[in-house]
Amino acid sequence: MQRLRDEPKTIQSMQDLLTTARSMEQEAVAGYQALSERMVREGRAELASVFDRLVAEEQDHLAMVEQWSAQTGIACETEALPDQVSLFDDEGAGVVAPQMLSACRTFSIAVRNEERAFVFWTYVAAHAPTPEMRSAAERMAREELGHVATLRQERRRAFHALRHSEATIVRSIAFLEDRLTGSLDGQFSTVETADMAEVIALARQARARADAVRSWPFAGPMTVAVQQNDEVPNLRGLSELLLDCYLDLAESCRDQPGRNLAQKFAGELIHCLSVVGRLETRSRRDRKEDPVCR
Repeated sequence: MQRLRDEPKTIQSMQDLLTTARSMEQEAVAGYQALSERMVREGRAELASVFDRLVAEEQDHLAMVEQWSAQTGIACETEALPDQVSLFDDEGAGVVAPQMLSACRTFSIAVRNEERAFVFWTYVAAHAPTPEMRSAAERMAREELGHVATLRQERRRAFHALRHSEATIVRSIAFLEDRLTGSLDGQFSTVETADMAEVIALARQARARADAVRSWPFAGPMTVAVQQNDEVPNLRGLSELLLDCYLDLAESCRDQPGRNLAQKFAGELIHCLSVVGRLETRSRRDRKEDPVCR
């Protein structure tokens, strides 16, 4: 998952917050609508229908924001979305050859857009000037986390439609957390000093989650089927898989404490994916610049 390009300016009022939320949803609607229209022109009706579903999903989010505005009596301003909170990214889907796209990749694009929105609202909550603003931003973050869960389910369905014939093996969530801890520990010798503290913190979180799920007191699936020929996914794969697990747990938990804990762990994994993505990008750049690798 990509990080925010810049630190957003502090949102100073509920009107600013609702205006920003509406603008972000409008941007997503317009982006997916443009991609749907392109797929129609290119004769990819099956992908156009996927983008149409994403348009409908974002329109529902937009309606929720506008309903919230009406309920509170706080009107959204009619202004353009500031560049620093322009989060929608089609990741080249608007120009890449349609043959290079698939339903799985399409949903992956949508997932990453929603993850960026989640990161944005958690940032806003952390820097909110008032308790009311913090509560509102946290509500938006929870909404985005719910959107992430929905789209990741769709992506899994698309993925399994491609890989339905692959054999699977059942692993516990604790086992996967242990492997993630080991993978993060293995990064200590390769990351730059500036990133060391962040990677250590991620490993500590993974270790704590492993301990927590071993004594998980709440109902929910504590195992997951993984592909047998990819029994030990890489760092990104482990993070993605565990994020799916906690989102599923949050959805299936009937008690609020279990749901809250699962959502907390899901938030940690989204942050982990953000860090992993940054490290991978830097590693690719360093290899490209290294004359030995040319």
